[in-house]
This record gives sequence, C-alpha cells and structure tokens, in this order.
Amino acid sequence: MRQLGIFFLATILTWLFVWNRPLSAQTVDIDAARKEGKVVVYAAVPPQTMKVINEPFEKKYGIRVEYWRASTTGILERALNEWRVGKPGFDVIEGNKGPQLILKTEGVFDKFVPPSAAKFPKQFLEADGILMPWRFNPISIMVNTDLVKKDELPKTLNDLLLPRWKGKITIPDPSRHTTTAQFLADLDNYDGIKWRDFAKALAQQQPLMVESFAPIVNTVVRGEAALGITYLKYVGQYKGPIDYVRLNKYLADTNYLGVSKRAVNSHAGRLYIDYICSPEGQKAMAGTGEFVLAPQIAPAIPGAGDVAQRTIFMEEPSAEEFKKLRDEMRQIFLPK
Repeated sequence: MRQLGIFFLATILTWLFVWNRPLSAQTVDIDAARKEGKVVVYAAVPPQTMKVINEPFEKKYGIRVEYWRASTTGILERALNEWRVGKPGFDVIEGNKGPQLILKTEGVFDKFVPPSAAKFPKQFLEADGILMPWRFNPISIMVNTDLVKKDELPKTLNDLLLPRWKGKITIPDPSRHTTTAQFLADLDNYDGIKWRDFAKALAQQQPLMVESFAPIVNTVVRGEAALGITYLKYVGQYKGPIDYVRLNKYLADTNYLGVSKRAVNSHAGRLYIDYICSPEGQKAMAGTGEFVLAPQIAPAIPGAGDVAQRTIFMEEPSAEEFKKLRDEMRQIFLPK
C-alpha cells in the first residue's frame, strides 16, 4: 500500500488531543512471559543502540533478550529460510516495512496490538493489527566534516553527481540492500528526480559500496569516503567528525515489529513489543537519535523537528517488485 506524504510534527501533536479512541489492544501476560524466561529477537538496530531497550527490559522483567542483528536484507533471507523449513528461531522480528510486509505475506506474524501503543498516530497503524510501527528513518547525506568544507557541502541529492565527488561517495550496494534500492526508486517522487537517470549517474561516480546503511558511518568517519548516503540518525549515535546535510526533503521508511505465529516465547515476545512502544521505551530510543512514533517524544539530534516536517514516506514494493528492482540495480551498479 502506498504511503506517501509530508509528515508534519505539528499535526502529530494535534492528533494526540483529537484522537482519543483506544486501539483494540491485546493483553500482555507478564507472569507467563517471565516463566518463558527469554525472548529471541531478529532486528536491524545495532546492538549498541538497542541496549537502551534490551538492558532495562531484562532488569525490569527478568527475561533474557537473545538478540541477533543483521541488515534488513539479511533478516529477511534468514527468517524466510527458517520459516519455510519449519524451524523459525525467532520470537520477534524488527525491520523496515517492505521486508516485513514480505514476511507478513508468508504468514510469519501473529496479530498483536500492544496496549502501550494506544496513542500512536492513527495514520501509521495497520488495520489488521499484525505489524506494529514504532519508528521511522529519514535518509540523508552523511559528511566527514574534516574532509568537506562548509562551502563545498552538497545542498541537494543531485549535487552528489558533481565531478568533485567522483570516488568519494559510499552507499549500500543497491543490488543487495533492499532499502537502498527502494530509496533510489522512490526518487521519482522527490523534487522531480528521474530515478534511473540519477542511479546511472551515481554509478558513474564509482561509489564505494558496502553491505548496509550502518557500515557507512565508519567508512565516512575513517575518511575512506567523504560522503555517504545513510540514515541521518547515525549522526547522533556515533562519535566522529560527522554531520548530515540539511536537505529540503527527506525520504524515509517505517520500521515494524512483529511477533511470530510459531514463537516459542510468545508471551515474552508480546511483552517485549509492548515495552518498546511504551513511553519508557520510546523515550530511551529517542535519546539515541531515533525518530519514534510516540507523540511529544523527540529524537536527540540537532534539527530533529525540522527533519520531521520535511519527511516523505517511501512506497513499499511487493516481493516481486523488489526482485525486479534489485535485478535492475545489479545491471546499473554491477555491469558485466
């Protein structure tokens, strides 16, 4: 389903007061969760960031979090393989909306609407209650401030195509990383950019390609590249000579939580999701630079309010569209 539009922070604050109808939430059995003793989570959030959730959750409930982190693509591939052979090793999966919807079509997730999400903005919520949105990720240009002078900063995405940046840009490999492929394809909805023309020109810039958005940070910090396309939240999560370009608009995706239909620790999985969506969990994540959905909780990053007002949500291709898109990206960025 297409989800495209400007995300106004002021509108969210208004929704907080005008939308008071409770969600059809399900109960969480804390005692049953404690008896299970652990929850197995596959997620795209780096462990050093997610510890603000995992450690307090373990302390509060006495439930161990077994946490496996990979790129969104890696999670999708592992979860699908496990599910199709009938041996899913996860209780909860966290990831970008597109891959999560692919897993949903496979019947991986059970319905669960956490009570703690009752005040989340209605426009983000899924009608069937199977997946729970909890944060969104604006994408920008990360800059090594030691290597790029202020008067040289790119002002638009098109500025990345200037000759001065040839061989100085790092991006996730669009032929392997679904979110980057989605980002490039969505540029048709961004200030009139024709995405195929842009992608071909970007490929001619000979970018350094890595596995996912997370490695972009270290690549830029170490000076292996002066610029990188990645989530701007990393500016608030990593130390180093880095900043992000204040763009006129930001493309973003939404992240979803889902509990497995075959979860061994189903009660612990539901409790874990409920905790993440609670004010306690949302404030903890916002403090790391995450853009969360709970109203009146802002990320700890300079200009966060301005970013939220300029965010456009990317549309979500189907599984077949993703496959075709990644094949096309392979032809563009990895020609024979």
